[in-house]
Amino acid sequence: MLRIAVTGAAGRMGKTLIEAINQADGAVLSAAIVEPTSSLIGADAGELAGQGKLGVQLSGSLESVADDFDLLIDFTAPEVTMQNLAFCEANGKKIVVGTTGLNAEQKQRLQQASVTTAVVFAPNMSVGVNLCFKLLEIAAKALGDDGGYDIEVIEAHHRHKVDAPSGTALRMGEVVADALGRDLSKCAVYGREGQTGPRTAKEIGFETIRAGDVVGDHTVLFATEGERIEITHKASSRMTFAKGAVRAAVWLADKPKGLFDMQDVLNLK
Repeated sequence: MLRIAVTGAAGRMGKTLIEAINQADGAVLSAAIVEPTSSLIGADAGELAGQGKLGVQLSGSLESVADDFDLLIDFTAPEVTMQNLAFCEANGKKIVVGTTGLNAEQKQRLQQASVTTAVVFAPNMSVGVNLCFKLLEIAAKALGDDGGYDIEVIEAHHRHKVDAPSGTALRMGEVVADALGRDLSKCAVYGREGQTGPRTAKEIGFETIRAGDVVGDHTVLFATEGERIEITHKASSRMTFAKGAVRAAVWLADKPKGLFDMQDVLNLK
């Protein structure tokens, strides 16, 4: 039985992860971490997540539960994730990272840590979204770089999301750009305002919506004269991400080291 720790356990995603682990086969919640100043320290993690008593008390640090888990699931913030990654690297713990907004240097740290421990990192843990990544690759290659199709990525999330565009939207853009032999850092256009002039043929546009309680909507639009193709994914519950993360954790259990993503977990590569 894989022993899983959840950090950020008092947050919306943390509670959903606890529920998903409690429902999963082959895994058990063995530790739950909150901020060191939290008044919830000592409370039962299961009761906090609406799962009844699980016998796992909320703790204020990874150090205090170092012997209680095999793998950490982290959906926190980039700086916190880097600290947790260093702990896992030093203590032989595996880690599943769903944190978004990581910069290039932080992603490189994941690669470095994977030399000694096993890491799954994905900007979106949803099975459906990762299937969409594969469909986007197929569509981009079929339509071709000279097919005359304009490409736009439109995403919507709740008002509390702090990074934009979303990690999923950026990954969708990367998948399309790679399939077309483009460099996303050179062809991406983030929002448009004023007299921008005609759209260039090679650009990939990103539009961001932040409103209400939208869990996550993503659409990639391929449009040319006479037709358009839309590949869309809409999430209605955080549980889809949580179940994907737990699936990744169970898959990672027998991997001694290496950096993987959900395409590896789902055998889509």
